[in-house]
Amino acid sequence: MRVLHACSELYPLLKTGGLADVLGALPAAQIAAGADVRLLMPGFPALMKGIGETSLVTEQETFAGKITLRYGSYNGVGIYLIDAPHLYDRPGSPYHDGAQHEYADNYKRFALLGWVACELACAIDPYWQPEIVHAHDWHAGLAGAYLAARGYPARSVFTVHNLAYQGQFSARHLHELHLPSHFMQPDGLEFYGQISYLKAGLYYADMITAVSPTYAKEITRSEYGFGMENLLEQRQYHGKLTGILNGVDYQIWNPLTDPLLPENYHPRKMAGKAACKAALQYQQALTVTPDAPLFGVVSRLSSQKGLDLLLESLPKLLELGGQLVLLGSGDAHLQDAWLDMAKQYPKQIAVHIGYDEALAHNIIGAADVILVPSRFEPCGLTQLYGLKYGTLPLVRYTGGLADTVIDCSLENLADKLATGFIFRDSQVNELNDAIRRVFALWAEPVKWRRVQRQAMAMDFSWDIAAEKYLTMYQHLS
Repeated sequence: MRVLHACSELYPLLKTGGLADVLGALPAAQIAAGADVRLLMPGFPALMKGIGETSLVTEQETFAGKITLRYGSYNGVGIYLIDAPHLYDRPGSPYHDGAQHEYADNYKRFALLGWVACELACAIDPYWQPEIVHAHDWHAGLAGAYLAARGYPARSVFTVHNLAYQGQFSARHLHELHLPSHFMQPDGLEFYGQISYLKAGLYYADMITAVSPTYAKEITRSEYGFGMENLLEQRQYHGKLTGILNGVDYQIWNPLTDPLLPENYHPRKMAGKAACKAALQYQQALTVTPDAPLFGVVSRLSSQKGLDLLLESLPKLLELGGQLVLLGSGDAHLQDAWLDMAKQYPKQIAVHIGYDEALAHNIIGAADVILVPSRFEPCGLTQLYGLKYGTLPLVRYTGGLADTVIDCSLENLADKLATGFIFRDSQVNELNDAIRRVFALWAEPVKWRRVQRQAMAMDFSWDIAAEKYLTMYQHLS
Protein backbone atom coordinates (compact mmCIF):
# COMPACT_ATOMS: atom_id res chain seq x y z
CA MET A 1 0.00 0.00 0.00
CA ARG A 2 1.50 3.33 -1.11
CA VAL A 3 0.79 6.15 1.35
CA LEU A 4 1.76 9.82 1.09
CA HIS A 5 1.66 11.99 4.22
CA ALA A 6 1.31 15.71 3.42
CA CYS A 7 2.47 17.76 6.40
CA SER A 8 4.44 20.84 7.49
CA GLU A 9 6.57 19.67 10.45
CA LEU A 10 8.93 16.79 11.19
CA TYR A 11 10.69 15.98 14.45
CA PRO A 12 13.55 16.62 15.09
CA LEU A 13 14.21 18.87 12.08
CA LEU A 14 11.29 21.28 12.41
CA LYS A 15 8.93 21.39 15.36
CA THR A 16 6.43 23.89 16.75
CA GLY A 17 4.18 21.32 18.47
CA GLY A 18 3.00 17.73 18.70
CA LEU A 19 2.34 17.49 14.95
CA ALA A 20 6.10 17.15 14.39
CA ASP A 21 6.34 14.28 16.89
CA VAL A 22 3.56 12.39 15.10
CA LEU A 23 5.15 12.73 11.66
CA GLY A 24 8.55 11.89 13.10
CA ALA A 25 7.27 8.48 14.23
CA LEU A 26 4.09 7.32 12.43
CA PRO A 27 5.55 6.87 8.90
CA ALA A 28 8.42 4.71 10.17
CA ALA A 29 5.98 2.59 12.19
CA GLN A 30 3.81 2.13 9.08
CA ILE A 31 6.84 1.12 7.03
CA ALA A 32 7.74 -1.43 9.73
CA ALA A 33 4.17 -2.78 9.38
CA GLY A 34 4.70 -3.34 5.66
CA ALA A 35 3.42 -0.17 3.94
CA ASP A 36 5.26 1.90 1.32
CA VAL A 37 5.18 5.35 2.93
CA ARG A 38 6.56 8.74 1.89
CA LEU A 39 6.19 12.32 3.10
CA LEU A 40 5.55 15.55 1.20
CA MET A 41 6.68 18.78 2.85
CA PRO A 42 7.37 22.42 1.99
CA GLY A 43 11.07 23.12 1.47
CA PHE A 44 11.61 25.06 4.69
CA PRO A 45 15.31 25.79 5.38
CA ALA A 46 15.52 23.44 8.38
CA LEU A 47 14.17 20.58 6.26
CA MET A 48 16.33 21.32 3.22
CA LYS A 49 19.42 21.40 5.43
CA GLY A 50 18.48 18.43 7.63
CA ILE A 51 17.55 16.09 4.78
CA GLY A 52 20.62 17.04 2.78
CA GLU A 53 21.22 15.26 -0.52
CA THR A 54 18.18 15.03 -2.78
CA SER A 55 17.44 14.09 -6.37
CA LEU A 56 15.38 16.07 -8.86
CA VAL A 57 11.89 14.72 -9.54
CA THR A 58 10.50 17.51 -11.71
CA GLU A 59 10.30 21.26 -12.26
CA GLN A 60 6.95 22.92 -12.82
CA GLU A 61 5.22 26.24 -13.21
CA THR A 62 2.38 26.51 -10.70
CA PHE A 63 -0.11 29.11 -9.48
CA ALA A 64 2.47 29.90 -6.79
CA GLY A 65 5.37 30.32 -9.21
CA LYS A 66 8.07 27.95 -10.39
CA ILE A 67 8.85 25.02 -8.09
CA THR A 68 11.32 22.17 -8.06
CA LEU A 69 10.16 18.89 -6.54
CA ARG A 70 13.03 17.03 -4.89
CA TYR A 71 13.27 13.62 -3.26
CA GLY A 72 15.48 12.51 -0.39
CA SER A 73 15.21 10.51 2.79
CA TYR A 74 15.55 10.97 6.51
CA ASN A 75 15.76 8.17 9.09
CA GLY A 76 14.75 5.65 6.46
CA VAL A 77 11.62 7.52 5.30
CA GLY A 78 11.40 8.92 1.76
CA ILE A 79 10.56 12.63 1.63
CA TYR A 80 9.45 14.87 -1.23
CA LEU A 81 10.41 18.52 -0.73
CA ILE A 82 8.78 21.43 -2.55
CA ASP A 83 11.85 23.53 -3.30
CA ALA A 84 10.49 27.07 -3.74
CA PRO A 85 12.76 29.59 -1.99
CA HIS A 86 10.46 32.51 -2.85
CA LEU A 87 7.80 30.83 -0.67
CA TYR A 88 9.63 28.94 2.03
CA ASP A 89 13.17 30.28 2.53
CA ARG A 90 12.33 32.76 5.28
CA PRO A 91 13.29 33.42 8.90
CA GLY A 92 10.81 32.79 11.68
CA SER A 93 8.53 29.80 12.06
CA PRO A 94 6.88 27.98 9.14
CA TYR A 95 3.79 30.14 9.64
CA HIS A 96 4.90 33.50 11.09
CA ASP A 97 7.69 36.02 10.79
CA GLY A 98 9.92 36.96 13.72
CA ALA A 99 7.26 39.36 15.04
CA GLN A 100 4.67 36.53 15.09
CA HIS A 101 2.73 38.00 12.14
CA GLU A 102 1.31 35.43 9.73
CA TYR A 103 2.92 35.60 6.30
CA ALA A 104 0.56 37.39 3.92
CA ASP A 105 0.95 34.68 1.27
CA ASN A 106 0.27 31.72 3.58
CA TYR A 107 -2.82 30.99 1.49
CA LYS A 108 -0.52 30.28 -1.45
CA ARG A 109 2.34 28.63 0.46
CA PHE A 110 0.07 25.96 1.95
CA ALA A 111 -2.36 25.59 -0.95
CA LEU A 112 0.71 24.47 -2.89
CA LEU A 113 1.26 21.64 -0.40
CA GLY A 114 -2.22 20.25 -1.17
CA TRP A 115 -1.79 20.84 -4.91
CA VAL A 116 1.52 18.95 -5.12
CA ALA A 117 0.02 16.09 -3.08
CA CYS A 118 -2.68 15.81 -5.73
CA GLU A 119 -0.10 16.02 -8.54
CA LEU A 120 1.78 13.10 -7.01
CA ALA A 121 -1.49 11.14 -7.00
CA CYS A 122 -1.73 12.01 -10.70
CA ALA A 123 1.73 10.50 -11.36
CA ILE A 124 3.94 13.61 -11.44
CA ASP A 125 6.63 11.15 -10.26
CA PRO A 126 6.51 8.36 -12.87
CA TYR A 127 8.22 5.94 -10.45
CA TRP A 128 5.89 6.29 -7.46
CA GLN A 129 2.19 7.14 -7.20
CA PRO A 130 0.31 7.11 -3.86
CA GLU A 131 -2.92 5.19 -3.43
CA ILE A 132 -3.65 7.08 -0.19
CA VAL A 133 -3.02 10.79 0.41
CA HIS A 134 -3.03 11.41 4.18
CA ALA A 135 -3.17 15.15 4.93
CA HIS A 136 -2.44 16.61 8.37
CA ASP A 137 -4.11 19.74 9.79
CA TRP A 138 -5.13 22.84 7.85
CA HIS A 139 -1.72 23.25 6.21
CA ALA A 140 -2.50 20.28 3.95
CA GLY A 141 -6.28 20.67 4.04
CA LEU A 142 -6.66 21.54 0.35
CA ALA A 143 -5.23 18.17 -0.73
CA GLY A 144 -8.71 16.62 -0.58
CA ALA A 145 -10.22 19.52 -2.55
CA TYR A 146 -7.64 19.21 -5.34
CA LEU A 147 -8.17 15.44 -5.45
CA ALA A 148 -11.93 16.01 -5.73
CA ALA A 149 -11.39 18.53 -8.54
CA ARG A 150 -9.25 15.99 -10.43
CA GLY A 151 -11.73 13.12 -10.11
CA TYR A 152 -10.24 11.41 -7.03
CA PRO A 153 -7.03 9.85 -8.44
CA ALA A 154 -6.32 8.60 -4.89
CA ARG A 155 -8.23 8.00 -1.68
CA SER A 156 -7.76 10.70 0.96
CA VAL A 157 -7.54 10.86 4.75
CA PHE A 158 -7.51 14.05 6.79
CA THR A 159 -6.23 14.05 10.37
CA VAL A 160 -7.31 16.78 12.78
CA HIS A 161 -4.51 17.44 15.24
CA ASN A 162 -6.17 20.61 16.58
CA LEU A 163 -9.48 21.94 15.28
CA ALA A 164 -8.78 25.40 16.71
CA TYR A 165 -6.38 26.20 13.86
CA GLN A 166 -8.40 26.51 10.68
CA GLY A 167 -6.42 28.26 7.94
CA GLN A 168 -8.99 30.85 6.85
CA PHE A 169 -8.29 33.11 3.87
CA SER A 170 -10.13 35.55 1.65
CA ALA A 171 -12.51 34.11 -0.94
CA ARG A 172 -10.89 36.28 -3.60
CA HIS A 173 -7.98 33.81 -3.72
CA LEU A 174 -10.12 30.89 -4.97
CA HIS A 175 -9.53 31.50 -8.69
CA GLU A 176 -5.80 32.05 -8.10
CA LEU A 177 -5.58 28.65 -6.41
CA HIS A 178 -7.01 26.86 -9.46
CA LEU A 179 -10.02 25.48 -7.60
CA PRO A 180 -13.50 25.26 -9.16
CA SER A 181 -15.76 28.20 -8.31
CA HIS A 182 -18.59 25.86 -7.22
CA PHE A 183 -16.39 24.62 -4.35
CA MET A 184 -17.01 28.01 -2.71
CA GLN A 185 -20.26 27.09 -0.95
CA PRO A 186 -21.34 25.70 2.46
CA ASP A 187 -21.28 22.19 0.95
CA GLY A 188 -17.64 22.72 0.13
CA LEU A 189 -14.79 24.77 1.52
CA GLU A 190 -16.66 28.03 2.26
CA PHE A 191 -16.82 29.05 5.92
CA TYR A 192 -18.58 32.32 6.79
CA GLY A 193 -17.62 33.87 3.46
CA GLN A 194 -14.00 32.75 3.58
CA ILE A 195 -12.00 29.78 2.31
CA SER A 196 -11.24 27.41 5.18
CA TYR A 197 -8.43 24.98 4.45
CA LEU A 198 -9.46 23.00 7.52
CA LYS A 199 -13.05 22.71 6.29
CA ALA A 200 -11.79 21.60 2.88
CA GLY A 201 -10.00 18.75 4.61
CA LEU A 202 -13.07 17.84 6.64
CA TYR A 203 -15.48 18.02 3.71
CA TYR A 204 -13.56 16.39 0.86
CA ALA A 205 -11.61 13.61 2.62
CA ASP A 206 -12.80 10.04 2.30
CA MET A 207 -12.14 9.61 6.03
CA ILE A 208 -11.44 12.01 8.88
CA THR A 209 -9.41 10.92 11.87
CA ALA A 210 -8.96 12.73 15.17
CA VAL A 211 -5.94 11.96 17.33
CA SER A 212 -7.91 10.31 20.13
CA PRO A 213 -11.27 8.53 20.38
CA THR A 214 -12.68 11.00 22.94
CA TYR A 215 -11.62 14.03 20.86
CA ALA A 216 -13.39 12.48 17.84
CA LYS A 217 -16.62 12.57 19.86
CA GLU A 218 -16.01 15.99 21.42
CA ILE A 219 -15.55 17.82 18.10
CA THR A 220 -19.10 16.96 17.06
CA ARG A 221 -20.31 19.21 19.93
CA SER A 222 -20.51 23.00 19.87
CA GLU A 223 -18.19 23.57 22.83
CA TYR A 224 -15.31 21.83 21.00
CA GLY A 225 -16.29 22.10 17.33
CA PHE A 226 -15.19 25.69 16.53
CA GLY A 227 -18.08 26.04 14.11
CA MET A 228 -17.38 22.73 12.36
CA GLU A 229 -19.49 20.57 14.67
CA ASN A 230 -22.47 20.15 12.31
CA LEU A 231 -20.28 19.03 9.44
CA LEU A 232 -18.38 16.67 11.74
CA GLU A 233 -21.57 15.26 13.23
CA GLN A 234 -22.85 14.59 9.71
CA ARG A 235 -19.62 12.89 8.69
CA GLN A 236 -19.62 10.83 11.90
CA TYR A 237 -23.20 9.73 11.16
CA HIS A 238 -22.02 8.40 7.79
CA GLY A 239 -19.10 6.54 9.38
CA LYS A 240 -16.47 8.96 8.08
CA LEU A 241 -15.00 10.14 11.39
CA THR A 242 -12.95 8.04 13.77
CA GLY A 243 -10.40 8.54 16.53
CA ILE A 244 -6.98 6.88 16.55
CA LEU A 245 -4.80 7.65 19.55
CA ASN A 246 -1.35 9.06 18.90
CA GLY A 247 1.60 7.00 20.03
CA VAL A 248 4.98 7.58 21.64
CA ASP A 249 8.36 6.98 20.07
CA TYR A 250 9.94 4.95 22.87
CA GLN A 251 13.33 5.11 21.14
CA ILE A 252 13.35 8.80 22.08
CA TRP A 253 11.18 8.79 25.22
CA ASN A 254 12.46 6.02 27.49
CA PRO A 255 14.00 6.67 30.92
CA LEU A 256 16.14 3.53 30.63
CA THR A 257 18.00 4.82 27.54
CA ASP A 258 17.35 8.60 27.41
CA PRO A 259 20.79 10.22 26.85
CA LEU A 260 19.49 13.61 27.99
CA LEU A 261 18.91 12.47 31.59
CA PRO A 262 21.74 12.76 34.15
CA GLU A 263 20.93 9.20 35.26
CA ASN A 264 18.78 6.51 33.69
CA TYR A 265 16.25 4.36 35.53
CA HIS A 266 13.51 1.77 35.11
CA PRO A 267 10.44 0.65 37.11
CA ARG A 268 12.33 -1.73 39.44
CA LYS A 269 15.30 0.56 39.95
CA MET A 270 14.12 4.13 40.55
CA ALA A 271 17.23 5.56 42.23
CA GLY A 272 18.09 7.27 38.93
CA LYS A 273 14.83 9.23 39.03
CA ALA A 274 15.70 10.56 42.49
CA ALA A 275 19.09 11.63 41.12
CA CYS A 276 17.39 13.37 38.18
CA LYS A 277 15.12 15.23 40.61
CA ALA A 278 17.99 16.40 42.82
CA ALA A 279 19.96 17.54 39.74
CA LEU A 280 17.04 19.54 38.37
CA GLN A 281 16.29 21.12 41.74
CA TYR A 282 19.93 22.19 42.00
CA GLN A 283 20.09 23.50 38.42
CA GLN A 284 16.89 25.51 38.85
CA ALA A 285 17.96 26.93 42.24
CA LEU A 286 15.06 25.23 44.02
CA THR A 287 15.39 23.79 47.51
CA VAL A 288 17.10 20.43 46.98
CA THR A 289 14.96 17.91 48.84
CA PRO A 290 13.41 14.54 48.05
CA ASP A 291 10.48 15.30 50.36
CA ALA A 292 8.69 17.99 48.32
CA PRO A 293 6.72 16.67 45.33
CA LEU A 294 8.07 18.31 42.18
CA PHE A 295 5.44 19.29 39.60
CA GLY A 296 6.47 19.77 35.96
CA VAL A 297 4.88 21.72 33.10
CA VAL A 298 6.04 21.48 29.47
CA SER A 299 3.44 23.34 27.47
CA ARG A 300 2.35 26.15 25.27
CA LEU A 301 1.22 28.96 27.57
CA SER A 302 -2.41 29.50 26.62
CA SER A 303 -5.90 29.32 28.05
CA GLN A 304 -6.49 26.18 25.93
CA LYS A 305 -3.76 24.48 27.96
CA GLY A 306 -5.32 25.68 31.23
CA LEU A 307 -2.17 27.53 32.28
CA ASP A 308 -4.25 30.48 33.56
CA LEU A 309 -6.21 28.04 35.73
CA LEU A 310 -3.00 26.55 37.07
CA LEU A 311 -1.77 30.03 38.03
CA GLU A 312 -4.84 30.41 40.22
CA SER A 313 -4.13 27.05 41.88
CA LEU A 314 -0.47 27.78 42.59
CA PRO A 315 -1.16 29.15 46.11
CA LYS A 316 -2.66 25.77 47.08
CA LEU A 317 0.24 23.84 45.54
CA LEU A 318 2.81 26.02 47.34
CA GLU A 319 0.91 26.01 50.62
CA LEU A 320 0.99 22.21 50.65
CA GLY A 321 4.76 22.28 50.11
CA GLY A 322 5.11 21.54 46.40
CA GLN A 323 7.64 22.79 43.87
CA LEU A 324 7.10 23.52 40.18
CA VAL A 325 9.30 23.82 37.08
CA LEU A 326 7.70 25.22 33.92
CA LEU A 327 9.00 25.27 30.35
CA GLY A 328 6.98 26.92 27.60
CA SER A 329 6.02 30.03 25.71
CA GLY A 330 2.85 31.59 24.39
CA ASP A 331 0.50 34.38 25.44
CA ALA A 332 2.51 37.39 26.64
CA HIS A 333 0.35 38.05 29.70
CA LEU A 334 0.70 34.43 30.85
CA GLN A 335 4.46 34.50 30.30
CA ASP A 336 4.70 37.63 32.45
CA ALA A 337 2.44 36.22 35.16
CA TRP A 338 4.46 33.01 35.42
CA LEU A 339 7.76 34.91 35.53
CA ASP A 340 6.34 37.09 38.33
CA MET A 341 5.43 33.99 40.35
CA ALA A 342 8.95 32.62 39.91
CA LYS A 343 10.39 35.89 41.23
CA GLN A 344 8.09 35.76 44.27
CA TYR A 345 8.90 32.12 45.10
CA PRO A 346 12.43 31.44 43.77
CA LYS A 347 12.96 28.37 45.95
CA GLN A 348 9.69 26.73 44.89
CA ILE A 349 9.06 27.86 41.29
CA ALA A 350 11.35 27.96 38.24
CA VAL A 351 10.11 29.25 34.87
CA HIS A 352 11.80 29.08 31.46
CA ILE A 353 10.19 30.89 28.53
CA GLY A 354 10.94 29.22 25.22
CA TYR A 355 11.55 25.63 24.21
CA ASP A 356 14.52 23.42 25.02
CA GLU A 357 14.32 19.72 24.12
CA ALA A 358 16.94 18.69 26.69
CA LEU A 359 15.22 20.61 29.48
CA ALA A 360 11.87 19.09 28.47
CA HIS A 361 13.34 15.59 28.91
CA ASN A 362 14.91 16.59 32.22
CA ILE A 363 11.67 18.02 33.61
CA ILE A 364 9.69 14.93 32.64
CA GLY A 365 12.42 12.65 33.97
CA ALA A 366 12.87 14.53 37.25
CA ALA A 367 9.34 15.59 38.20
CA ASP A 368 7.01 13.54 40.35
CA VAL A 369 3.89 14.92 38.62
CA ILE A 370 3.37 16.30 35.10
CA LEU A 371 0.54 18.85 34.89
CA VAL A 372 -1.72 18.99 31.81
CA PRO A 373 -4.83 20.95 32.93
CA SER A 374 -6.10 21.59 29.38
CA ARG A 375 -9.57 22.92 28.59
CA PHE A 376 -9.41 20.74 25.51
CA GLU A 377 -6.64 18.45 24.32
CA PRO A 378 -6.92 16.53 21.02
CA CYS A 379 -4.47 13.87 22.20
CA GLY A 380 -1.64 15.23 24.29
CA LEU A 381 1.78 13.65 24.27
CA THR A 382 3.20 15.13 27.47
CA GLN A 383 1.05 12.91 29.68
CA LEU A 384 2.16 9.86 27.68
CA TYR A 385 5.80 10.78 28.23
CA GLY A 386 5.01 11.29 31.93
CA LEU A 387 3.52 7.81 32.23
CA LYS A 388 6.62 6.19 30.74
CA TYR A 389 8.91 8.15 33.09
CA GLY A 390 6.90 7.40 36.24
CA THR A 391 5.92 11.07 36.40
CA LEU A 392 2.25 10.81 37.30
CA PRO A 393 0.00 12.93 35.07
CA LEU A 394 -2.50 15.35 36.62
CA VAL A 395 -4.95 16.09 33.79
CA ARG A 396 -8.42 17.33 33.01
CA TYR A 397 -10.90 14.78 31.68
CA THR A 398 -10.92 15.75 28.01
CA GLY A 399 -9.76 14.38 24.64
CA GLY A 400 -6.73 12.14 24.69
CA LEU A 401 -6.12 12.92 28.36
CA ALA A 402 -9.35 11.09 29.20
CA ASP A 403 -8.29 8.16 26.99
CA THR A 404 -4.85 7.64 28.51
CA VAL A 405 -4.87 8.42 32.25
CA ILE A 406 -6.62 6.29 34.88
CA ASP A 407 -7.56 8.24 37.99
CA CYS A 408 -6.24 7.41 41.47
CA SER A 409 -9.73 6.82 42.81
CA LEU A 410 -10.08 4.46 45.75
CA GLU A 411 -11.51 1.78 43.46
CA ASN A 412 -8.72 2.10 40.88
CA LEU A 413 -6.07 2.10 43.60
CA ALA A 414 -7.59 -1.07 45.08
CA ASP A 415 -7.76 -2.72 41.64
CA LYS A 416 -4.17 -1.66 40.85
CA LEU A 417 -5.24 0.25 37.73
CA ALA A 418 -4.49 3.86 38.70
CA THR A 419 -1.87 5.82 36.73
CA GLY A 420 -2.55 9.50 37.55
CA PHE A 421 -4.99 12.16 38.71
CA ILE A 422 -8.05 13.51 36.89
CA PHE A 423 -10.31 16.50 37.47
CA ARG A 424 -13.50 17.10 35.51
CA ASP A 425 -14.34 20.80 35.15
CA SER A 426 -12.07 23.74 34.40
CA GLN A 427 -12.61 25.24 37.86
CA VAL A 428 -9.97 26.25 40.39
CA ASN A 429 -11.63 24.29 43.19
CA GLU A 430 -11.61 21.11 41.05
CA LEU A 431 -7.92 21.51 40.24
CA ASN A 432 -7.18 22.27 43.89
CA ASP A 433 -8.94 19.06 44.91
CA ALA A 434 -6.81 17.08 42.46
CA ILE A 435 -3.65 18.71 43.83
CA ARG A 436 -4.72 17.75 47.36
CA ARG A 437 -5.14 14.15 46.22
CA VAL A 438 -1.58 14.22 44.85
CA PHE A 439 -0.29 15.15 48.31
CA ALA A 440 -2.48 12.50 49.96
CA LEU A 441 -0.94 9.77 47.78
CA TRP A 442 2.54 11.30 48.15
CA ALA A 443 2.20 10.77 51.90
CA GLU A 444 1.95 7.01 51.26
CA PRO A 445 5.24 6.13 49.48
CA VAL A 446 4.42 2.45 48.98
CA LYS A 447 1.19 3.27 47.14
CA TRP A 448 2.94 6.03 45.16
CA ARG A 449 5.63 3.61 43.94
CA ARG A 450 2.98 1.09 42.92
CA VAL A 451 1.09 3.68 40.87
CA GLN A 452 4.40 4.71 39.28
CA ARG A 453 5.06 1.11 38.20
CA GLN A 454 1.52 0.82 36.81
CA ALA A 455 2.01 4.05 34.84
CA MET A 456 5.36 2.93 33.44
CA ALA A 457 3.86 -0.39 32.31
CA MET A 458 1.35 1.32 29.99
CA ASP A 459 2.06 0.81 26.27
CA PHE A 460 1.27 3.60 23.82
CA SER A 461 3.77 2.62 21.13
CA TRP A 462 3.29 3.77 17.55
CA ASP A 463 3.02 0.16 16.37
CA ILE A 464 -0.56 0.07 17.68
CA ALA A 465 -1.60 3.30 15.95
CA ALA A 466 0.19 2.36 12.71
CA GLU A 467 -1.79 -0.89 12.44
CA LYS A 468 -5.06 0.96 13.07
CA TYR A 469 -4.30 3.48 10.31
CA LEU A 470 -3.37 0.75 7.85
CA THR A 471 -6.57 -1.16 8.61
CA MET A 472 -8.56 2.04 8.10
CA TYR A 473 -6.84 2.73 4.73
CA GLN A 474 -7.80 -0.75 3.52
CA HIS A 475 -11.49 -0.03 4.17
CA LEU A 476 -11.64 3.27 2.29
CA SER A 477 -14.10 3.32 -0.56
